[in-house]
Amino acid sequence: MTQIRIEPLTAEAFAPFGDVLAPKSAPDRMINAGRCERHHALATVERHGGEAIISIFRSDPVSLPYECTLLERHPLGSQAFMPMGQGAWLSVVAPDTGGRPGTPRGFLVPSGVGVNLRAGVWHGVLTPLDHAADFLVVDREGDGVNLQEVTIPPVVFTQ
Repeated sequence: MTQIRIEPLTAEAFAPFGDVLAPKSAPDRMINAGRCERHHALATVERHGGEAIISIFRSDPVSLPYECTLLERHPLGSQAFMPMGQGAWLSVVAPDTGGRPGTPRGFLVPSGVGVNLRAGVWHGVLTPLDHAADFLVVDREGDGVNLQEVTIPPVVFTQ
């Protein structure tokens, strides 16, 4: 069984898979009579002819070490996950290797931070740590097959 150390989430390390959804070091502009910072266009919704939709996903928690055996991808659209509560969570992603997932990587996503996965990026299921969590999800709805799932040999993610 493969063991993989979880990495801290940085925009640079996560760039091959998508975008980190967190406020910038400075807002793009102030709105609402100067009472609200706007951190504008943190990611783009890839939708290849479909519509962008917003959903809430409620996920059971996992504990570390975490054994991952299922990856999926959405070839026709991006998928953004933003936690609605407090608590860190794990984002498992893998590069594409000839239509199959390559070696997975695990990123520890800090509380209050989300990710936007590019279309076609292999990823694990939602994995909040230690308690159930709700996520605001922005993804694609429309014609075409936009879900591929594969079972992989067990990979254990540790801190």
